[in-house]
Amino acid sequence: MLKGVEDCVVAEDDDGPLKSFVELAEKLPKFLRPGLDQLMEFALRVIANTNFADNWRQLVLELVITICEAAPAMIRKKDKYIAPMVVQMLQMMTDLEDEENWAMEDEVEDVDSDENCVAAEAALDRLACSLGGKMVMPHIIQAVPPMLQSKEWKHRYAGLMAISASAEGCKKAMEANLQGIVMACLPYIADEHPRVRFACCNALGQMATDFSPLFQKKMHDKVLPGLIHLLDDDAHPRVQSHTAAALVNFFEECPQNVLLPYLPNLCQKMQSTLEKKTMELVQTQRKLVLEQIITTIATIADTAENHFTPFYQNFMPNLKYIMENANDKELRLLRGKTIECISLIGLAVGKEVFLSDAEQIMNMLLKAQTDDGEQMDADDPQVSYMISAWHACAR
Repeated sequence: MLKGVEDCVVAEDDDGPLKSFVELAEKLPKFLRPGLDQLMEFALRVIANTNFADNWRQLVLELVITICEAAPAMIRKKDKYIAPMVVQMLQMMTDLEDEENWAMEDEVEDVDSDENCVAAEAALDRLACSLGGKMVMPHIIQAVPPMLQSKEWKHRYAGLMAISASAEGCKKAMEANLQGIVMACLPYIADEHPRVRFACCNALGQMATDFSPLFQKKMHDKVLPGLIHLLDDDAHPRVQSHTAAALVNFFEECPQNVLLPYLPNLCQKMQSTLEKKTMELVQTQRKLVLEQIITTIATIADTAENHFTPFYQNFMPNLKYIMENANDKELRLLRGKTIECISLIGLAVGKEVFLSDAEQIMNMLLKAQTDDGEQMDADDPQVSYMISAWHACAR
């Protein structure tokens, strides 16, 4: 049976037998045990061979990962294959298009799962989750540092993304050396290439989620200054937006006592960025960073609670302006996020402070629920935000 599958792969003719083999691996993985060595050696050769079409390499990779998920103990006993699996996934993660304007784009398309880098990153995540950090982390530790030191930005990018991808599955193994891993990542927040800076934010944000609240307690003084500084990267909106998203990850599970010393400077930075990006929206209709900054402000207010009160008036006028004027269809998500932000700030500061704006905001909510006298579309992204906002106003 395996010989027939190998012949189909080599000929790149009919992927039906290979897809059937993937299904077999998922449902009856032990059936493959007698020929596992032959299968793994063949699979690794195909994955490494760039002469094969990407879809064939990815399908063979899917077969390998499916076996790891369905029968992890079987693979652990064949641990000689784990290192080459990790190496091949990392190599595939460097297969990136060198798009000159990537970091300047304001409209971000959905991730294309057909790209080698995306498929390999997902595979590494699944490998770590299925086999565990004890089996996978030593190979990450060995393979990633040379990638981070590479002169090729694609290798530095892939090394950082590998840390993100393996964090969940290698949680216990990474936690023991969390400070060392964070310190290895931090220099790349100032990397010369914007996509490497993006990947650094991704790694820090992922670790903030996976290792909370330990990450926040131990790493705040090392991580926050760099992220806050990177918010000034106006030339690269995708990096700027991802930086703000990493701050959301950091503050969502952040103990309040860790946040408070940073709150004045952080709010000043958030206010100036909000004002700048609101003006940018009016002048150029660019909204990517503004949407994310508003979510970041909401998260900070939610964590700070009543300590956000002194900064209330710094934000509310701009937020009300966006809520009232973001009427175009393509701005619905922006207005929805703004409604959420306003409601979370209202909950944070309490009704005494929020009361002065509550009536105006409720009137705007009522007005927003109709468009030229017609009901909102069922798929309008504002709907869920409005429901939460009404709930918050009722409290």
